[in-house]
Amino acid sequence: MTSVTERPGQATTQPPPQGAVRKASNWARRAPLLPALVFMIVVTQLPFLATLVISFMDWNAYYPDEVGFAGVDNFRRVFTDINMRDAVVTTILLTAGVVLISLVLGLGVALLLDRKFRGRGAVRTMMIAPFLVVPVAAALLWKHALYNPEYGLFNGALTRVWGWFGSDSPPQPDWISNAPLWSVIFALVWQWTPFMMLILLAGLQGRPLDVIEAARIDGANNWQIFRSMTLPHLRQYLELGALLGSIYIVQNFDAVFTITSGGLGTANLPYTIYQIFYQAHDYGRASAAAVIVVIGTMIIATFALRTVSSLFKEDTGR
Repeated sequence: MTSVTERPGQATTQPPPQGAVRKASNWARRAPLLPALVFMIVVTQLPFLATLVISFMDWNAYYPDEVGFAGVDNFRRVFTDINMRDAVVTTILLTAGVVLISLVLGLGVALLLDRKFRGRGAVRTMMIAPFLVVPVAAALLWKHALYNPEYGLFNGALTRVWGWFGSDSPPQPDWISNAPLWSVIFALVWQWTPFMMLILLAGLQGRPLDVIEAARIDGANNWQIFRSMTLPHLRQYLELGALLGSIYIVQNFDAVFTITSGGLGTANLPYTIYQIFYQAHDYGRASAAAVIVVIGTMIIATFALRTVSSLFKEDTGR
C-alpha cells in the first residue's frame, strides 16, 4: 500500500466551499436579468420617486419664484377639492360599470366559445380583435363612426329601422351629449370584453369534465350544472378578471380624452390630474393626486397577485 507524501513547498488545492459554488450558480442565473431590472428601475421607480418628491412641494409654473416645501398641503387639497371628489366618484362609476358589464358579456361569450363547432378557432381570433386595437383608435372609432349624430352607424341604423315602419322622422339622438358617461363605458366595454372572455375561457377549459359528465348522468340540467359547478369553479377567475380590469380601467385616459374631453361630468382621476398638471400647471398638487392613484392601484394589484397565487396553488395541487 503506497502513501502519498506531500513535498515541502508543494501547494495543495482545496475545493471551493459549497456556499461559494451555490452563490456563483445563483449569480450566473440572475445576471442576464440585471439589465432588465436596471431598465425597469430607471423607467418606473425613478420617475415615481421624483413624483413623490414633487408632491411635497409648492410648485406652480405660474409662480416660479414661490417654489418651496409644502408638506402635506397638496394631499390635503386633493382630498378637500370638490372637483377631485367628483373625479373619484366618476372613476368609481366608470370602473365598476365597465368591469361588471365586461365580466357578464365575457362570461356569456366564453360559454359559447367553449362549445365545439366548426370554425371555433377563427371565431375566437375575431373576438379577441377589439382588445388588440389601439385605445385612441378605438375611442375615435366609437366617437365618429358610431356615436356621430349626422353620419354615425347608430343613427343610421335607427333611420333604417324607422323606414321599415314607414316613418319619415326617425330619432337622431346625440349619444355623447345625452349619455356622456355611458358613451365612454360602452366604448371601454367593447374593448375589455375580449380580455374577460380570455380569462374565463381559460377557467372553463380547466373544469373537471368527468365530474360534469357524472352530474349529467345523475339527471342535472345545464342550469344546475352552471349554478352549482361551473360558477363556483370560475369564482377566482371572475375575481382575477375584475381585479386586473380595475387596475387598467382606473388609469384609463384615452377614452375620456378622445370621446368627451373630460366634459359633461366624465372627468376621471387621470384626466383631472392631466388638467391640474398641463392646464393649471400646479405640479405639486398633480403629483400628490398621482401618488394617491398609484397607491390605490397598488392595493388592487396586491389582491390580484393573491388571486393569481391561489390559482397557481390549485393548479399545482391537482
